[in-house]
Amino acid sequence: MTKAILLGTTGVAAALAMLAFGFVAGNPQTAKAGTAQLVQMASSETKLDRTEVEGIVRDYLLKNPEVLLEAQQALEAKQKEEQRVASLGVIKDAKDQIFNSSFDGVVGNPNGKVTIVEFYDYNCGYCKRAIDDMRALTKADPDLRFVLKEFPILGPDSQKASVVSMAFHLMKPEKYGEFHNALLGGQGRATEAAAIKVALSLGADEAALREKMKDPSITEAFSKTYDLATKLAITGTPSYVVGNEVVFGALGQEVLAEKIEAAKAAL
Repeated sequence: MTKAILLGTTGVAAALAMLAFGFVAGNPQTAKAGTAQLVQMASSETKLDRTEVEGIVRDYLLKNPEVLLEAQQALEAKQKEEQRVASLGVIKDAKDQIFNSSFDGVVGNPNGKVTIVEFYDYNCGYCKRAIDDMRALTKADPDLRFVLKEFPILGPDSQKASVVSMAFHLMKPEKYGEFHNALLGGQGRATEAAAIKVALSLGADEAALREKMKDPSITEAFSKTYDLATKLAITGTPSYVVGNEVVFGALGQEVLAEKIEAAKAAL
């Protein structure tokens, strides 16, 4: 992605350089042309060959390197805005899947007016630290509904732990919050064995749990979540959906609280 951006901004910078060259040469028509046309026109009208024109562009960029940074920042801002607009459409079209999936655990007020959805992985170190944000936010705001969406992307152990987690949720949804806190907040790597141990400590029957882990609807739910994450440009954990906004990364309690307040104001 970075390489693509740099290549793109180099092209933009070259165009800017040629625009500048056009004005310096006293030819406004040249300044309005496209990059390819500029090279051709500059070469023919000023009797410069392509190598000389490229040399002028190079000199311009060396003397004005900030042009590259400005172009890159403008490109990133444009791409970010395009993604924001695209996400609005996805959130609108997949509202129930995002906020009301039967496979997702819910902590805080299940009937809260404002919902925040977290995409997480049980082996994500940032998610482990962000669990304190979830606890603090739900404690401070009795009207907050916090949805936990399984998004195991950190290898087989994470996937197997999430299968156990979702099976436990299907069996004992009222204890899912305890399960989530114990497994995500625990020491060591989350594995199938570790997840089963937590489930049994909360009263699950092992035979019934293992049978529920075979439920094909669990695999289907994972597939839908991966597809949804792709559409929302979510590639890492934790990531959040708050109102009509996708929030990437463990940005902390204060930032999330601001997003929640903005979502409330938009109701």
